[in-house]
Amino acid sequence: MYARRRRGYFVLMGVCLTLFVLAWAVVRLWSVPAAVAMCFVAMVIPPVAAIVANRRGPDDRWWDAPSGDEESDRWWDELDGKGRH
Repeated sequence: MYARRRRGYFVLMGVCLTLFVLAWAVVRLWSVPAAVAMCFVAMVIPPVAAIVANRRGPDDRWWDAPSGDEESDRWWDELDGKGRH
């Protein structure tokens, strides 16, 4: 799952950079409003890429889910103040 999220992030960021560079290197020669529009689209992509990269998949462990390692779970519970009784 991690590789898929990382690949998605890099694809989105590559599209963002491509849009930005093409907007001001090529498209602005024909249409400045189109170049500005491309930059606005590129501006929206980084937050979407961050959401894609940080989304938890169905098989990913959530931060407070037990790991299955008793010693580790006990240690984290102690740190969180959840002492087992």
